[in-house]
Amino acid sequence: MSKLLALLVLSSVMAMTVLAGTGRRLSLPLGEEMLTNKMADYINSLNTTWKAQNNFAGYSLQFIRGLMGVHKENQRYRLPILTHNLENIELPDEFDSRTQWPHCPSIREIRDQGSCGSCWAFGAVEAMSDRICIGSQGKVIVEVSAEDLVSCCSSCGFGCSGGFPGAAWNYWVHTGLVSGGLYNSHKGCQPYVIAACEHHTTGHLKPCGDILPTPKCLHICEKGYNVSYSQDKHYGRKSYGISNHVQQIQTEIMTNGPVEADFTVYSDFVSYKSGVYQRHSSEELGGHAIRILGWGVEDNVPYWLAANSWNEDWGDKGYFKILRGKDECGIESDINAGLPKV
Repeated sequence: MSKLLALLVLSSVMAMTVLAGTGRRLSLPLGEEMLTNKMADYINSLNTTWKAQNNFAGYSLQFIRGLMGVHKENQRYRLPILTHNLENIELPDEFDSRTQWPHCPSIREIRDQGSCGSCWAFGAVEAMSDRICIGSQGKVIVEVSAEDLVSCCSSCGFGCSGGFPGAAWNYWVHTGLVSGGLYNSHKGCQPYVIAACEHHTTGHLKPCGDILPTPKCLHICEKGYNVSYSQDKHYGRKSYGISNHVQQIQTEIMTNGPVEADFTVYSDFVSYKSGVYQRHSSEELGGHAIRILGWGVEDNVPYWLAANSWNEDWGDKGYFKILRGKDECGIESDINAGLPKV
């Protein structure tokens, strides 16, 4: 077989994928083609459990891969597993942390990691903020700084070039993190310094640029903030992982609040609009960390409710649902959490 013929055969094979539950094979757009209407059209033609739209039009595949900030060696950085006693636990069919703890505003917040592979940090500080409020019964309301974690935790990985979610929770316990809100919010000690940007075809923000270098670690607060960096630290009391047993994850969320999870992103995920995501693509883009805040059932399909960090213009106002109970894309295989020191 000639080299040219071999390449043609390989390309043909790579462009095919088996669609879950259908037994059919269709030629799905791969590479840069997934950023056009072709991917959304394919997904919507399948009448699957979710709807797609043309997200990230005009962006390069390299940029999207750069947003996938869970480092490929993440499996080496796992926290000890905490196991709940499920004997007397009654789990509801649906649960939403936003309605369970309405006095905690961070649970309803969608952040934006901007042009930085810092999802590993965002999923962590979002859930930490939620848990500080929940653990203090609403007495301590704070936005834990993604800026502080991304720029200063050298043991967590490589900042905007990817990191380890479990290491972020360990850092919270041993080193602590200051407060800090969204870009240009001037909230807290260290607000995020990387601008929010548009991860969608339409929206009010400027387009994202290339993946940026990690911001410099600074042990000072923003000018005008009346507390010192060291005084503003918030600490975790313990950090741990949760097994991939669905009821263990549900019990953890229902008891202590949202958790950080990560999963393998396939090329169809970036086109998500609504419904319960399950993959119909074989092209991996990388690992991505998010926050799981609840679960439910939609059209007889069980799901996890998750918050992404690509602002409110992406997906379902910044949220997405993903198939629950099948470890879809590894969503149940690396759950990280911890308890605050309040």
